[in-house]
Amino acid sequence: MKRLDIGIAGAGPAGLALALMLSRQGHRVEILERFAEASPVGSGLMLQPTGLTALDALGLLPAMMTLGSRIDRLHGADATSGRTVLDVRYDALSGGRFGLAVQRAALFGVLHDAVAAAGIPVHTGVTLAAATTLGAKAVLVDASGRETGCYDLVIDATGARSTIAAGATTAPGVRELAYGAFWATLDSDGLTHDRNALTQRYDRAKVMIGILPAGRARPAARDHVAFFWSVKVCDANAVKMAGLNRWKAGIRGYWPDCAPLLDQIDDWDQLTLARYAHRTMRPPVSGRVAFVGDSAHSTSPQLGQGANMALIDAATLAQALSVTDNINAALAAYGRARRNHMALFQLLSLAFTPFYQSDSTALAWLRDRLVATIARIPPAPALLASIVSGTLIDPFAAAGLEECDWHAVRAQPLAENALAMSA
Repeated sequence: MKRLDIGIAGAGPAGLALALMLSRQGHRVEILERFAEASPVGSGLMLQPTGLTALDALGLLPAMMTLGSRIDRLHGADATSGRTVLDVRYDALSGGRFGLAVQRAALFGVLHDAVAAAGIPVHTGVTLAAATTLGAKAVLVDASGRETGCYDLVIDATGARSTIAAGATTAPGVRELAYGAFWATLDSDGLTHDRNALTQRYDRAKVMIGILPAGRARPAARDHVAFFWSVKVCDANAVKMAGLNRWKAGIRGYWPDCAPLLDQIDDWDQLTLARYAHRTMRPPVSGRVAFVGDSAHSTSPQLGQGANMALIDAATLAQALSVTDNINAALAAYGRARRNHMALFQLLSLAFTPFYQSDSTALAWLRDRLVATIARIPPAPALLASIVSGTLIDPFAAAGLEECDWHAVRAQPLAENALAMSA
Protein backbone atom coordinates (compact mmCIF):
# COMPACT_ATOMS: atom_id res chain seq x y z
CA MET A 1 0.00 0.00 0.00
CA LYS A 2 1.26 3.48 -0.82
CA ARG A 3 1.65 5.96 2.02
CA LEU A 4 -1.85 6.99 3.11
CA ASP A 5 -3.25 9.95 5.04
CA ILE A 6 -5.42 8.35 7.73
CA GLY A 7 -7.67 10.01 10.27
CA ILE A 8 -8.66 7.96 13.32
CA ALA A 9 -11.67 9.10 15.30
CA GLY A 10 -11.36 8.16 18.96
CA ALA A 11 -8.43 7.66 21.32
CA GLY A 12 -9.63 4.45 22.95
CA PRO A 13 -7.72 1.14 22.83
CA ALA A 14 -8.68 0.40 19.21
CA GLY A 15 -7.85 3.88 17.95
CA LEU A 16 -4.51 4.07 19.75
CA ALA A 17 -3.48 0.55 18.73
CA LEU A 18 -4.37 1.17 15.10
CA ALA A 19 -2.47 4.45 15.07
CA LEU A 20 0.64 2.59 16.19
CA MET A 21 0.21 -0.26 13.70
CA LEU A 22 -0.45 2.00 10.72
CA SER A 23 2.26 4.50 11.61
CA ARG A 24 4.77 1.65 11.75
CA GLN A 25 3.67 0.65 8.26
CA GLY A 26 4.68 4.11 7.08
CA HIS A 27 1.29 5.81 6.86
CA ARG A 28 0.67 9.38 8.06
CA VAL A 29 -1.79 9.04 10.92
CA GLU A 30 -3.54 11.47 13.21
CA ILE A 31 -6.08 10.88 15.98
CA LEU A 32 -9.07 13.11 16.68
CA GLU A 33 -10.58 12.90 20.17
CA ARG A 34 -13.68 14.67 21.47
CA PHE A 35 -12.48 15.16 25.04
CA ALA A 36 -10.34 18.15 25.97
CA GLU A 37 -7.72 15.67 27.14
CA ALA A 38 -7.46 12.07 25.96
CA SER A 39 -8.23 9.83 28.94
CA PRO A 40 -9.58 6.35 29.79
CA VAL A 41 -13.27 5.69 30.35
CA GLY A 42 -14.49 2.93 32.66
CA SER A 43 -13.17 0.73 35.46
CA GLY A 44 -11.54 -2.66 34.81
CA LEU A 45 -11.49 -5.11 31.95
CA MET A 46 -10.19 -8.54 31.02
CA LEU A 47 -7.52 -8.86 28.38
CA GLN A 48 -7.98 -12.29 26.84
CA PRO A 49 -5.39 -14.26 24.82
CA THR A 50 -6.66 -12.49 21.69
CA GLY A 51 -6.07 -8.97 22.98
CA LEU A 52 -2.83 -9.96 24.69
CA THR A 53 -1.49 -11.37 21.41
CA ALA A 54 -2.29 -8.09 19.62
CA LEU A 55 -0.47 -6.13 22.33
CA ASP A 56 2.47 -8.52 22.08
CA ALA A 57 2.74 -7.79 18.36
CA LEU A 58 3.07 -4.10 19.29
CA GLY A 59 5.79 -4.89 21.82
CA LEU A 60 3.58 -3.66 24.67
CA LEU A 61 2.75 -6.92 26.44
CA PRO A 62 5.65 -6.77 28.95
CA ALA A 63 4.46 -3.34 30.11
CA MET A 64 0.91 -4.61 30.54
CA MET A 65 2.07 -7.67 32.45
CA THR A 66 3.74 -5.45 35.07
CA LEU A 67 0.42 -3.65 35.63
CA GLY A 68 -2.18 -6.41 35.40
CA SER A 69 -3.37 -9.33 37.50
CA ARG A 70 -3.25 -12.76 35.90
CA ILE A 71 -6.66 -14.45 35.88
CA ASP A 72 -6.77 -18.25 35.83
CA ARG A 73 -10.49 -18.84 36.35
CA LEU A 74 -13.95 -17.30 36.34
CA HIS A 75 -15.99 -18.43 39.33
CA GLY A 76 -19.59 -17.67 40.19
CA ALA A 77 -21.75 -18.91 43.06
CA ASP A 78 -25.33 -18.59 44.23
CA ALA A 79 -25.38 -15.86 46.89
CA THR A 80 -27.77 -17.78 49.14
CA SER A 81 -26.66 -21.41 48.96
CA GLY A 82 -23.01 -20.89 47.97
CA ARG A 83 -23.44 -23.47 45.21
CA THR A 84 -20.98 -23.04 42.32
CA VAL A 85 -22.85 -22.27 39.11
CA LEU A 86 -19.94 -21.01 36.97
CA ASP A 87 -16.40 -22.32 36.95
CA VAL A 88 -14.37 -21.65 33.81
CA ARG A 89 -10.66 -22.44 33.97
CA TYR A 90 -8.18 -21.42 31.31
CA ASP A 91 -6.10 -24.52 32.02
CA ALA A 92 -8.90 -26.64 30.55
CA LEU A 93 -7.09 -25.79 27.30
CA SER A 94 -3.53 -26.79 26.58
CA GLY A 95 -0.87 -24.17 25.98
CA GLY A 96 -0.95 -22.25 29.27
CA ARG A 97 -3.42 -19.52 28.31
CA PHE A 98 -4.70 -17.05 30.88
CA GLY A 99 -6.51 -13.74 31.13
CA LEU A 100 -5.01 -10.48 32.39
CA ALA A 101 -7.26 -8.16 34.39
CA VAL A 102 -6.25 -4.52 34.06
CA GLN A 103 -7.53 -1.10 34.87
CA ARG A 104 -8.66 0.78 31.80
CA ALA A 105 -6.31 3.55 32.88
CA ALA A 106 -3.39 1.11 32.66
CA LEU A 107 -4.25 -0.05 29.14
CA PHE A 108 -4.83 3.52 28.02
CA GLY A 109 -1.58 4.70 29.57
CA VAL A 110 0.58 2.04 27.91
CA LEU A 111 -0.96 2.65 24.49
CA HIS A 112 -1.04 6.44 24.80
CA ASP A 113 2.59 6.61 25.92
CA ALA A 114 3.58 4.55 22.88
CA VAL A 115 1.58 6.83 20.58
CA ALA A 116 3.23 9.91 22.09
CA ALA A 117 6.69 8.33 21.78
CA ALA A 118 5.99 7.64 18.11
CA GLY A 119 5.12 11.31 17.54
CA ILE A 120 1.61 10.56 16.31
CA PRO A 121 -0.53 13.72 16.62
CA VAL A 122 -3.62 13.59 18.86
CA HIS A 123 -6.05 16.48 18.33
CA THR A 124 -8.36 16.88 21.33
CA GLY A 125 -11.60 18.79 21.81
CA VAL A 126 -12.93 17.73 18.38
CA THR A 127 -16.54 16.54 18.47
CA LEU A 128 -17.14 14.60 15.28
CA ALA A 129 -20.62 14.09 13.86
CA ALA A 130 -20.17 12.31 10.53
CA ALA A 131 -17.81 10.97 7.90
CA THR A 132 -18.59 11.09 4.21
CA THR A 133 -16.89 9.57 1.18
CA LEU A 134 -16.18 11.95 -1.69
CA GLY A 135 -14.57 10.11 -4.58
CA ALA A 136 -11.29 8.66 -3.33
CA LYS A 137 -11.35 10.66 -0.09
CA ALA A 138 -13.10 10.48 3.27
CA VAL A 139 -14.10 13.70 5.00
CA LEU A 140 -14.72 14.13 8.72
CA VAL A 141 -17.32 16.67 9.78
CA ASP A 142 -17.70 18.10 13.29
CA ALA A 143 -20.87 18.85 15.25
CA SER A 144 -21.14 22.33 13.72
CA GLY A 145 -21.06 20.91 10.19
CA ARG A 146 -17.50 22.09 9.55
CA GLU A 147 -15.01 19.89 7.73
CA THR A 148 -12.23 18.89 10.13
CA GLY A 149 -10.10 16.76 7.83
CA CYS A 150 -9.86 15.09 4.45
CA TYR A 151 -8.11 11.71 4.30
CA ASP A 152 -7.47 8.70 2.12
CA LEU A 153 -9.09 6.65 4.87
CA VAL A 154 -11.08 7.38 8.03
CA ILE A 155 -11.30 4.85 10.86
CA ASP A 156 -14.10 5.22 13.38
CA ALA A 157 -13.13 4.02 16.85
CA THR A 158 -15.51 6.22 18.86
CA GLY A 159 -17.52 3.42 20.44
CA ALA A 160 -21.01 2.04 20.67
CA ARG A 161 -22.71 5.47 20.60
CA SER A 162 -20.81 6.59 17.51
CA THR A 163 -22.62 9.25 15.49
CA ILE A 164 -20.33 8.42 12.57
CA ALA A 165 -21.54 4.82 12.57
CA ALA A 166 -25.16 5.89 13.06
CA GLY A 167 -24.98 7.94 9.86
CA ALA A 168 -23.24 5.29 7.75
CA THR A 169 -25.00 3.48 4.91
CA THR A 170 -24.31 0.18 6.70
CA ALA A 171 -25.55 1.43 10.08
CA PRO A 172 -27.24 -1.38 12.03
CA GLY A 173 -30.26 -1.20 14.25
CA VAL A 174 -29.51 -0.75 17.94
CA ARG A 175 -31.01 -2.95 20.62
CA GLU A 176 -30.62 -1.33 24.04
CA LEU A 177 -30.08 -3.98 26.71
CA ALA A 178 -32.23 -3.76 29.82
CA TYR A 179 -29.44 -4.46 32.27
CA GLY A 180 -26.37 -2.35 32.91
CA ALA A 181 -24.06 -2.18 35.90
CA PHE A 182 -22.66 0.15 38.51
CA TRP A 183 -18.85 0.03 38.38
CA ALA A 184 -16.13 1.35 40.67
CA THR A 185 -12.36 0.97 40.96
CA LEU A 186 -11.50 0.47 44.62
CA ASP A 187 -8.53 -0.25 46.87
CA SER A 188 -8.12 -3.96 47.62
CA ASP A 189 -6.61 -3.51 51.10
CA GLY A 190 -8.38 -5.69 53.67
CA LEU A 191 -10.39 -7.54 51.01
CA THR A 192 -10.55 -11.33 51.15
CA HIS A 193 -10.61 -12.48 47.54
CA ASP A 194 -8.98 -14.75 44.99
CA ARG A 195 -6.28 -12.64 43.34
CA ASN A 196 -6.30 -14.86 40.24
CA ALA A 197 -10.03 -15.10 39.59
CA LEU A 198 -13.00 -13.06 38.47
CA THR A 199 -15.46 -13.86 41.27
CA GLN A 200 -19.22 -13.33 41.09
CA ARG A 201 -22.30 -13.87 43.25
CA TYR A 202 -25.83 -14.25 41.90
CA ASP A 203 -29.39 -14.06 43.11
CA ARG A 204 -31.19 -15.71 40.21
CA ALA A 205 -30.46 -13.55 37.15
CA LYS A 206 -31.65 -10.28 38.70
CA VAL A 207 -28.61 -9.69 40.89
CA MET A 208 -24.99 -10.15 39.83
CA ILE A 209 -22.14 -8.83 41.97
CA GLY A 210 -18.54 -9.16 40.85
CA ILE A 211 -14.97 -8.55 41.98
CA LEU A 212 -12.21 -8.40 39.36
CA PRO A 213 -8.60 -7.99 40.56
CA ALA A 214 -7.39 -5.18 38.30
CA GLY A 215 -3.76 -4.57 39.17
CA ARG A 216 -2.25 -1.10 39.07
CA ALA A 217 -2.85 1.99 36.94
CA ARG A 218 0.90 2.69 36.96
CA PRO A 219 3.93 0.80 38.24
CA ALA A 220 4.27 2.50 41.64
CA ALA A 221 0.55 2.49 42.44
CA ARG A 222 -1.35 0.16 44.79
CA ASP A 223 -3.43 -2.81 43.74
CA HIS A 224 -7.10 -2.16 43.02
CA VAL A 225 -10.13 -4.21 42.12
CA ALA A 226 -12.99 -3.46 39.78
CA PHE A 227 -16.27 -3.91 41.67
CA PHE A 228 -19.57 -4.16 39.81
CA TRP A 229 -23.23 -4.65 40.59
CA SER A 230 -25.76 -5.47 37.90
CA VAL A 231 -28.88 -3.30 37.70
CA LYS A 232 -31.73 -2.64 35.29
CA VAL A 233 -31.00 0.71 33.72
CA CYS A 234 -34.59 1.85 34.24
CA ASP A 235 -34.27 1.10 37.99
CA ALA A 236 -30.95 2.91 38.53
CA ASN A 237 -32.51 6.20 39.62
CA ALA A 238 -34.86 4.45 42.03
CA VAL A 239 -31.90 2.64 43.57
CA LYS A 240 -30.14 5.95 44.07
CA MET A 241 -33.24 7.57 45.55
CA ALA A 242 -33.53 4.75 48.08
CA GLY A 243 -30.14 5.74 49.38
CA LEU A 244 -26.57 4.55 49.39
CA ASN A 245 -26.85 2.86 52.78
CA ARG A 246 -29.75 0.70 51.66
CA TRP A 247 -27.85 -0.35 48.54
CA LYS A 248 -24.78 -1.22 50.62
CA ALA A 249 -26.86 -3.20 53.11
CA GLY A 250 -28.33 -5.27 50.30
CA ILE A 251 -24.87 -6.15 48.96
CA ARG A 252 -23.55 -6.99 52.44
CA GLY A 253 -26.50 -9.35 52.83
CA TYR A 254 -25.54 -11.16 49.65
CA TRP A 255 -21.76 -11.06 50.09
CA PRO A 256 -20.36 -9.94 53.47
CA ASP A 257 -16.77 -10.12 52.18
CA CYS A 258 -17.50 -6.98 50.12
CA ALA A 259 -17.58 -4.81 53.26
CA PRO A 260 -14.03 -3.36 52.80
CA LEU A 261 -15.04 -2.21 49.31
CA LEU A 262 -18.39 -0.76 50.36
CA ASP A 263 -16.71 1.17 53.19
CA GLN A 264 -14.79 3.14 50.54
CA ILE A 265 -17.96 4.33 48.79
CA ASP A 266 -19.37 7.54 50.28
CA ASP A 267 -21.11 9.03 47.27
CA TRP A 268 -22.93 7.83 44.16
CA ASP A 269 -20.43 9.84 42.12
CA GLN A 270 -17.86 7.14 42.89
CA LEU A 271 -19.94 4.71 40.84
CA THR A 272 -20.34 4.77 37.08
CA LEU A 273 -23.50 3.39 35.50
CA ALA A 274 -22.55 1.45 32.37
CA ARG A 275 -25.24 0.95 29.73
CA TYR A 276 -24.98 -1.68 27.02
CA ALA A 277 -26.45 -2.10 23.56
CA HIS A 278 -26.35 -4.88 20.97
CA ARG A 279 -25.49 -3.87 17.42
CA THR A 280 -23.50 -5.40 14.58
CA MET A 281 -22.41 -3.51 11.47
CA ARG A 282 -22.17 -5.78 8.42
CA PRO A 283 -19.83 -5.10 6.73
CA PRO A 284 -17.81 -2.87 9.09
CA VAL A 285 -17.02 -0.45 6.26
CA SER A 286 -18.86 2.28 4.39
CA GLY A 287 -17.07 3.85 1.44
CA ARG A 288 -13.67 5.04 2.61
CA VAL A 289 -14.65 4.70 6.29
CA ALA A 290 -13.79 1.63 8.37
CA PHE A 291 -15.30 0.82 11.77
CA VAL A 292 -13.48 -0.95 14.59
CA GLY A 293 -14.35 -1.99 18.14
CA ASP A 294 -17.71 -1.01 19.55
CA SER A 295 -18.34 1.28 16.57
CA ALA A 296 -18.56 -1.90 14.48
CA HIS A 297 -20.04 -4.28 17.05
CA SER A 298 -21.17 -4.01 20.63
CA THR A 299 -23.01 -6.24 23.05
CA SER A 300 -23.14 -7.06 26.76
CA PRO A 301 -19.82 -7.54 28.59
CA GLN A 302 -20.81 -11.04 29.72
CA LEU A 303 -17.98 -12.78 27.84
CA GLY A 304 -15.44 -10.02 28.47
CA GLN A 305 -14.56 -9.62 24.79
CA GLY A 306 -15.04 -5.89 24.10
CA ALA A 307 -11.49 -4.51 24.20
CA ASN A 308 -10.12 -7.78 22.83
CA MET A 309 -12.38 -7.72 19.77
CA ALA A 310 -11.33 -4.10 19.23
CA LEU A 311 -7.62 -4.98 19.32
CA ILE A 312 -8.16 -7.88 16.91
CA ASP A 313 -10.15 -5.56 14.62
CA ALA A 314 -7.20 -3.17 14.65
CA ALA A 315 -4.66 -5.88 13.82
CA THR A 316 -6.86 -7.32 11.06
CA LEU A 317 -7.44 -3.95 9.40
CA ALA A 318 -3.74 -3.12 9.56
CA GLN A 319 -2.91 -6.53 8.07
CA ALA A 320 -5.41 -6.05 5.22
CA LEU A 321 -3.87 -2.67 4.38
CA SER A 322 -0.37 -4.17 4.41
CA VAL A 323 -0.98 -6.93 1.84
CA THR A 324 -2.73 -5.04 -0.95
CA ASP A 325 -2.15 -1.80 -2.85
CA ASN A 326 -5.87 -1.04 -3.20
CA ILE A 327 -7.79 0.58 -0.33
CA ASN A 328 -11.20 -0.69 -1.41
CA ALA A 329 -9.89 -4.25 -1.74
CA ALA A 330 -8.24 -3.97 1.68
CA LEU A 331 -11.45 -2.76 3.33
CA ALA A 332 -13.42 -5.57 1.72
CA ALA A 333 -10.82 -8.08 2.94
CA TYR A 334 -11.06 -6.64 6.45
CA GLY A 335 -14.83 -7.10 6.45
CA ARG A 336 -14.57 -10.70 5.27
CA ALA A 337 -11.80 -11.54 7.73
CA ARG A 338 -13.74 -10.30 10.75
CA ARG A 339 -17.21 -11.51 9.74
CA ASN A 340 -17.30 -15.01 11.23
CA HIS A 341 -15.36 -14.35 14.42
CA MET A 342 -17.35 -11.20 15.13
CA ALA A 343 -20.72 -12.81 14.37
CA LEU A 344 -19.99 -15.85 16.53
CA PHE A 345 -19.07 -13.88 19.63
CA GLN A 346 -21.92 -11.42 19.14
CA LEU A 347 -24.28 -14.40 19.06
CA LEU A 348 -22.70 -16.07 22.09
CA SER A 349 -22.81 -12.87 24.14
CA LEU A 350 -26.45 -12.33 23.27
CA ALA A 351 -27.29 -15.95 24.11
CA PHE A 352 -25.42 -16.10 27.44
CA THR A 353 -26.55 -12.73 28.82
CA PRO A 354 -30.15 -13.65 29.83
CA PHE A 355 -28.82 -16.47 32.03
CA TYR A 356 -26.98 -13.88 34.14
CA GLN A 357 -28.81 -10.59 33.58
CA SER A 358 -32.56 -10.85 33.10
CA ASP A 359 -35.89 -11.09 34.90
CA SER A 360 -36.21 -14.77 33.99
CA THR A 361 -36.45 -17.14 36.95
CA ALA A 362 -36.59 -20.15 34.61
CA LEU A 363 -33.28 -19.32 32.88
CA ALA A 364 -31.55 -18.82 36.23
CA TRP A 365 -32.89 -22.19 37.40
CA LEU A 366 -31.54 -23.86 34.25
CA ARG A 367 -28.18 -22.13 34.69
CA ASP A 368 -27.79 -23.22 38.30
CA ARG A 369 -28.80 -26.84 37.81
CA LEU A 370 -28.64 -28.05 34.22
CA VAL A 371 -26.03 -25.78 32.63
CA ALA A 372 -23.72 -25.86 35.66
CA THR A 373 -23.77 -29.66 35.61
CA ILE A 374 -23.13 -29.97 31.88
CA ALA A 375 -20.28 -27.46 32.14
CA ARG A 376 -18.30 -29.93 34.26
CA ILE A 377 -18.53 -32.78 31.73
CA PRO A 378 -15.80 -32.98 29.01
CA PRO A 379 -15.47 -31.49 26.46
CA ALA A 380 -17.54 -28.63 27.96
CA PRO A 381 -14.73 -27.23 30.19
CA ALA A 382 -12.40 -26.83 27.19
CA LEU A 383 -15.21 -25.39 25.07
CA LEU A 384 -16.05 -22.78 27.71
CA ALA A 385 -12.37 -21.90 28.10
CA SER A 386 -12.05 -21.36 24.34
CA ILE A 387 -15.15 -19.15 24.34
CA VAL A 388 -13.79 -17.00 27.16
CA SER A 389 -10.35 -16.91 25.49
CA GLY A 390 -11.93 -15.60 22.28
CA THR A 391 -10.43 -18.48 20.31
CA LEU A 392 -13.40 -20.73 19.58
CA ILE A 393 -12.51 -19.99 15.97
CA ASP A 394 -9.07 -18.71 15.01
CA PRO A 395 -8.87 -14.89 14.91
CA PHE A 396 -5.09 -14.74 14.54
CA ALA A 397 -4.32 -15.85 10.99
CA ALA A 398 -6.40 -13.16 9.29
CA ALA A 399 -4.82 -10.55 11.54
CA GLY A 400 -1.30 -11.64 10.62
CA LEU A 401 -0.64 -12.58 14.24
CA GLU A 402 1.09 -15.55 15.79
CA GLU A 403 -0.38 -16.50 19.15
CA CYS A 404 1.89 -15.93 22.13
CA ASP A 405 4.01 -18.59 23.77
CA TRP A 406 1.98 -18.42 26.99
CA HIS A 407 4.47 -20.36 29.09
CA ALA A 408 7.12 -17.75 28.23
CA VAL A 409 4.71 -14.90 28.90
CA ARG A 410 3.83 -16.34 32.32
CA ALA A 411 7.47 -15.91 33.30
CA GLN A 412 7.15 -12.12 32.92
CA PRO A 413 6.58 -10.05 36.11
CA LEU A 414 3.02 -9.27 37.18
CA ALA A 415 1.64 -6.35 39.16
CA GLU A 416 1.81 -8.23 42.45
CA ASN A 417 5.59 -8.63 42.28
CA ALA A 418 6.66 -5.76 39.95
CA LEU A 419 6.75 -3.21 42.77
CA ALA A 420 8.90 -5.48 44.93
CA MET A 421 11.29 -6.02 42.02
CA SER A 422 11.61 -2.27 41.40
CA ALA A 423 12.35 -1.71 45.09
